Amino acid sequence: MHIFNLSSLFLAASEVNIGVWIAIIIVALIAGAAAGGFVGLHLYKKSTDKKLGTVEERAKKMVDDAASECKALKREAILEAKEQDTKLRAEFEKESREKKNELNKLEQRLQSKEDTLDKREDSLSKRSDELDRQKKDLQNKEQEIKRTQEKINHQHDLMVAELEKVAQLTRDEAKQLLTEEILEETRRDVAIQVRNIEQTAKDEANNEAKKIIALAIQRCASDQASEITVSVVPLPGDDMKARIIGREGRNIRALENATGIELIVDDTPEVVIVSGFDPVRREVARLTLERLIADGRIHPARIEETVEKVRKELDQEIKAAGESAMFEVGIFGLHPELIKLIGRLKYRTSYGQNVYKHSIEVAQLAGLMASELGLDINLAKRAGLLHDIGKAVDHEQEGTHVQLGADLAKKYKENANVVNAIAAHHGDCEPKTVEAVLVAAADAVSGARPGARRETGTNYVKRLEKLESIASGFNGVDKSYAIQAGREVRVIVKPEQIDDAQAMFLAKDIAKKIEAELEYPGQIKVNVIRESRAVEYAK
Repeated sequence: MHIFNLSSLFLAASEVNIGVWIAIIIVALIAGAAAGGFVGLHLYKKSTDKKLGTVEERAKKMVDDAASECKALKREAILEAKEQDTKLRAEFEKESREKKNELNKLEQRLQSKEDTLDKREDSLSKRSDELDRQKKDLQNKEQEIKRTQEKINHQHDLMVAELEKVAQLTRDEAKQLLTEEILEETRRDVAIQVRNIEQTAKDEANNEAKKIIALAIQRCASDQASEITVSVVPLPGDDMKARIIGREGRNIRALENATGIELIVDDTPEVVIVSGFDPVRREVARLTLERLIADGRIHPARIEETVEKVRKELDQEIKAAGESAMFEVGIFGLHPELIKLIGRLKYRTSYGQNVYKHSIEVAQLAGLMASELGLDINLAKRAGLLHDIGKAVDHEQEGTHVQLGADLAKKYKENANVVNAIAAHHGDCEPKTVEAVLVAAADAVSGARPGARRETGTNYVKRLEKLESIASGFNGVDKSYAIQAGREVRVIVKPEQIDDAQAMFLAKDIAKKIEAELEYPGQIKVNVIRESRAVEYAK
């Protein structure tokens, strides 16, 4: 509106004096501003009055609401306080009743204990009185016993003096004589008791520990370890040792890793030693080394190729050796794995005796004895050929060769009588057939043959003579004989000097002396024989 008025005045300014128009414009502006301010002030006042009325109403309403809410909260607080008070009173009464009950129980318990203590006190008082009476009685009895003992001693002295007169022996002499008789009788009783105990132990105890020790000595004794664990490979010259070792030892490491056998390259001229407990692996290493030396090409790849080739060829040789043994003995139908195991025995020795040849020999001996007795020849030969089959794997598995052999025969479905003959050929169990006894006897004969096992004939004879001389050196021994290739010594005693009880002590003494003075493989059985004969002639 003000803008329209101003525009009209400016349109008319062209005909009026510019100064007048300026004054009119200023006045109009002031008047418009005053009018606008008045109108705005009036509207603001009206709006403010309206707002103030609304705020007062709201404030009044809020005060009323607050008062109502305060009353409600007050009522709720009073109710809650009453409920809490009631609850606390109930809990207090409950706790009071419980405490009262506990106090009543404690009072009853204390009363009961007091009654018990009173009874105990009365009982102890009575017992104390009784003990006093018993003590007095014991004192009286003790005095009486002393008097009786004095009388007995006096009578004993009189009797001893009388006996000395009658027997014409002093007390010390009689005591010594009596002591000697008692000692002799006691020694005899002890000997009989020990013999009974030992017999019971032999019937019930397991002698596996002794056999394991003997087997360990057999395998690892220093006087035979070089023969059963070492092979020697000759070299064309010492310069070949460097080629076998290779740059930084790679050739010898490759050969040892491929065969599982150790190679010893030392200062021994023109020789390499192949060492290991597995005879088949040792043979593979020996043949591989010989072929590499002959070929001249020695490097890791060539070593692995040669080892694999030799292993396959040796497997064929082992199989052929097993079949050859089977045909030589004259038995058929063995499991292919058993045939291979028999062939492996070709590389196994026992006390210097080749186990492969020993098994064939045992089979033939058992078959011959079975034929003489009219028994099953095939069973005897079969058990004889397989009796040491466990030695083909005893360096790989735990257990004795007897146990391993019986397990292998059972595994490959051999006859139960064959299994029993294998298990019984060293006395580990009772033989169930006569053929089993024949196999054990054939095994002993093959091992006892002079020269069959390691030791020269001269050493063999000297050891037997020494064994007999040790046994004959004891008092009461009439004759002694070394049998079973020195594995047993039979001692015949004079029956008038050695009784049955003393014979057992004599066997122990001879065994101890043999252990102290002789060196021998395995064990030696000492068999003391006492025989009494009563001879009379009718005339």
